[in-house]
Amino acid sequence: MSDGDTNDPRDELVEHLPAMRAFAISLTRNGSVADDMVQDTLVKAWTNIDKFQAGTNMRAWLFTILRNTFYSSRRKAKREVSDVDGIFTEGLAEKPAHDGHLQMNDFRVALGKLKVEQREALLLIGASGFSYEEAADMCGVAVGTIKSRTNRARAQLAELMGLKEDEAMEMTDDATMSVLSASKVASF
Repeated sequence: MSDGDTNDPRDELVEHLPAMRAFAISLTRNGSVADDMVQDTLVKAWTNIDKFQAGTNMRAWLFTILRNTFYSSRRKAKREVSDVDGIFTEGLAEKPAHDGHLQMNDFRVALGKLKVEQREALLLIGASGFSYEEAADMCGVAVGTIKSRTNRARAQLAELMGLKEDEAMEMTDDATMSVLSASKVASF
């Protein structure tokens, strides 16, 4: 660079590409990884060109960035888990969230179709966590009536949603699951 005041240091970046690629290959021993590192180095240099001091050695500055990029990638690689056969990855699989949203929408529609008394009993016992006695007091009915309404409401919900006796509804919402839980229905 002959005149540091009039020339943009970015113009000099291209001149150093072959030497940077050779250095990157010597570090990584892999052509495509080296190319990625050179590209990362150029992006870092371009975005931080204001930190380059005009009149200093551009090549040395670029090689320092390249070297730091290489060592940063090695530190990162040490923290990564090697999973060549995919066993670890299989354990990380997660069911798509949209399935739960769809079932929740189906649940809301089915809940809306219940008789008001059944829906009230089910929500007090299942979703709000009140005891049968507390719910009976709130509704002004006998405990057996609340148990009966809750049991019928759960059976009706399962029927409306097309759930079989042994089929579980997959939701993440604990309140919804407790509304559907048959274990809350005590025999009377």
